[in-house]
Amino acid sequence: MKREQAKATRNRRLLFGGGFGAIGLIIVLVIVFVVTGGGSASAPVATKADGVQTFTGLTRNHVTGSVTYAQVPPVGGNHAPVWLNCGVYDQAVPNENAVHDLEHGAVWVTYDATQITGDTLTKLRAELPTTYIVLSPYVGLPSPVVASAWGAQIQLTGVDDTRLADFLKTYWQSPSAPEPGAACTGGVTAPGLVS
Repeated sequence: MKREQAKATRNRRLLFGGGFGAIGLIIVLVIVFVVTGGGSASAPVATKADGVQTFTGLTRNHVTGSVTYAQVPPVGGNHAPVWLNCGVYDQAVPNENAVHDLEHGAVWVTYDATQITGDTLTKLRAELPTTYIVLSPYVGLPSPVVASAWGAQIQLTGVDDTRLADFLKTYWQSPSAPEPGAACTGGVTAPGLVS
C-alpha cells in the first residue's frame, strides 16, 4: 500500500512538474515568436535615401495650360491630361506632362546641362532603368542632378552621388504613386526625345 501511495505521489509530482514545465515552455515560445516577428523573414524594404524631401497634399487635377509649381522641378500637383512619353530627352520637357508621368510611378531625373555633359551624361543614363524614367535637362536646378517622384525629391551632388540608387529603389514604380503602373508610353512626345 505504501508502495502504491509513493507511486501515486511520484506520478502527481511528475504530472504537475511536467504541466508547469509545458506552460513555461509555451510562454517562452510565445515571447520568442512576438519578439522575432513570428519567425518569418520579412520582405526587404527599400530605405529612404538621406536628403529626400517629401511633400503631401498634392492635387491631381487635369488642367490645360501652364501650372506654377512650388518645387523645382515639380513633384506633383495639377498636370496636363496627357502624360509625357517616358525616355531620355536632350531638351527641357513640359512640367505639366512630366508631372503626369510621376502620377503613374515614373521617376523624373533632371540635370544641369552646363555641368552634366558628354561622358558624365552617358554615365547618368547608364544608372537609370529603361522604363518609367524621364531624363531631361532643366534650367534653374538647385543642384547638378535632381531626382523627383510623386511627392518626393532629392538633390544630388552629381552623377556619382550614390543616393540616386537608393531613391530609385524606393520611388521607381512605387505603389505610393497615385496611379502606379499606368502607361508611360502612348502619350505625347516632347521635342528632343533621344531614346
